[in-house]
Amino acid sequence: MALLGFGNILLLLLLFGNSLGAPGSFSVDYKKDCFRKDGEEFRFISGSIHYSRIPRVYWKDRLLKMYMAGLNAIQTYIPWNYHEESPGQYSFSGERDMEYFLQLAQDIGLMVILRPGPYICGEWDMGGLPAWLLNKKDIVLRSSDPDYIAAVDKWMGKLLPMIKPYLYQNGGPIITVQVENEYGSYFACDYNYMRHLTKLFRSHLGEEVVLFTTDGAGLKFLKCGSIQGVYATVDFGPGNVTAAFNAQRHAEPHGPLVNSEYYTGWLDHWGSPHFFVSSAAVAKSLNEMLAMGANVNMYMFIGGTNFGYWNGANSPYGPQPTSYDYDAPLSEAGDLTKKYFAIRDVIKMYRKMPEGPIPPTTPKYGYGTVGLKRLQTISDALEILSFSGPVKSIYPQTFIELNQAFGYVLYRTKLPVNCNTPTPLSSPLNGIHDRAYVSVDGVAVGIIERNKALTVNVTGKGGSQVDILVENMGRINYGRDINDFKGLVSNLTLGKDTLTGWTMYSLSIDEAVSQGLLGETKPTVPSPPAALSLPTFYEGSFIIPDGIPDLPQDTYIKLPKWGKGQVWINGFNLGRYWPSRGPQVTLYVPASILSNAVPNNVTVLELEDAPCGPGPCSVEFTDTPILNGPVQSDFKQQRRLFSKDDLL
Repeated sequence: MALLGFGNILLLLLLFGNSLGAPGSFSVDYKKDCFRKDGEEFRFISGSIHYSRIPRVYWKDRLLKMYMAGLNAIQTYIPWNYHEESPGQYSFSGERDMEYFLQLAQDIGLMVILRPGPYICGEWDMGGLPAWLLNKKDIVLRSSDPDYIAAVDKWMGKLLPMIKPYLYQNGGPIITVQVENEYGSYFACDYNYMRHLTKLFRSHLGEEVVLFTTDGAGLKFLKCGSIQGVYATVDFGPGNVTAAFNAQRHAEPHGPLVNSEYYTGWLDHWGSPHFFVSSAAVAKSLNEMLAMGANVNMYMFIGGTNFGYWNGANSPYGPQPTSYDYDAPLSEAGDLTKKYFAIRDVIKMYRKMPEGPIPPTTPKYGYGTVGLKRLQTISDALEILSFSGPVKSIYPQTFIELNQAFGYVLYRTKLPVNCNTPTPLSSPLNGIHDRAYVSVDGVAVGIIERNKALTVNVTGKGGSQVDILVENMGRINYGRDINDFKGLVSNLTLGKDTLTGWTMYSLSIDEAVSQGLLGETKPTVPSPPAALSLPTFYEGSFIIPDGIPDLPQDTYIKLPKWGKGQVWINGFNLGRYWPSRGPQVTLYVPASILSNAVPNNVTVLELEDAPCGPGPCSVEFTDTPILNGPVQSDFKQQRRLFSKDDLL
């Protein structure tokens, strides 16, 4: 075979040279209390970004904005349940193309701090652990439980070899890899589990990679969270920087100071006001840390969106909303904020800023009001929605027993006796996980909600059909209750008697919506206004205007006077809306799911009460987000700002 000429070699280098760089070295220097990159002292100024919360088409825009803020690294989680929704069925393509994301970060000039779990927290469903682990009912998650360890070993045996080429030692962008996450905040305190993970990571990634742990900045957290041979770091928000790093020094007397989660904002819950953290406070403590020579990762730098059903929840049960804006320096939609520039002003005192313009905030467009027509109720569409058909049992089964992870399940039984006077239908063991919409003979009668409303009164003749639509509102992601089963997880009673004889329907609503299977029901005589209506689908469409350049653009959907439900656009599940509880009022709609070529379909599942009189319902597309609307709830925010102590 003829030798390649110099020009051909140069061409090959140009084509493939930027895929991964030359091998390098990255290590901890315990004598000089710093990291060393290729032998030189190195300090990272990083920001958290979760590729699972941002449309792929915007990954580059968000990463460039982070780079132009002066960051030299990013931090990201790998959510196990996002990539292995069913055992052995892996997804790493399209929106889940984690390798493309890592490569993009490197191409832009950003190092990567990788947090592959297996548990990540992150206000993500079940802290990133897949729900199918709960097939073993008594499994002890995040421990040496043999069934848990077997699943972790198999998952990491798939994931870590994919990561290895992207380690800095192998020419990639990854400088450090976290083992587990905030393990010192978990009740198990299983050192054998942490030792097993450390050996597992080393066996796949090698001895050179810098492994680290992250825990709250207190000795009680570091006691169970840190492990020999893995560098211990801490996390904390604006406040007493010296005291927080003193805690790290108890675990690591020498080595770099590292705040792995410096909180630029804080998380929200339905029914509590949106959190704001002042730019001045964030900038002040950031300046203090950088002046000390510390390494800092800002959590979050951009929060993004819990599309679909991916939001988590905290204990006592309080689910997080669809928006994960986090009051971060880049908004949910990637907009530049006052906080972004305040942080950038601090960073430029400590390192040379990259040249060139900062990518601008992406434009937004308000497409206006869109009328919706009423389609079928859940029970009308049962044959369409329940692809797997009915399951019968004496007692109700959980989502996991029905082989369903997310969304909704319809439980159906009959009144065993006449209930001529209002009779309590109750969940005495608080077994509604998480919210149930109850109807008798096609008439909505009430809502049972976990921890809040455990009883509704029903009337009806013996043999009347009782439908209970149960919504999984997100699994607990932090603390001892992450083994969060969904559905009817204990028996219901009618008066003093246990209800039996259940028929259950797993609902594949996303598939039915994306395939356009839902139809209209025949017009009926309008019923008198009721406080509650049956869970019902609504549908409408809108066309992107002609003659306006650069459309479609991002937008926000607003559902004024609607109650609670789920919304899809062109079959894409945007997430949950609940303006009646707040604080989130609008949902972010990325331009990537909109079409210029055909009308854009809007499908709404309203669970409680659509604002539909004699005329049509409507939703509104606006160019302005509302994340701090009024809240109506008895949910008390248990957590002090930046504190996770009360969720142990």
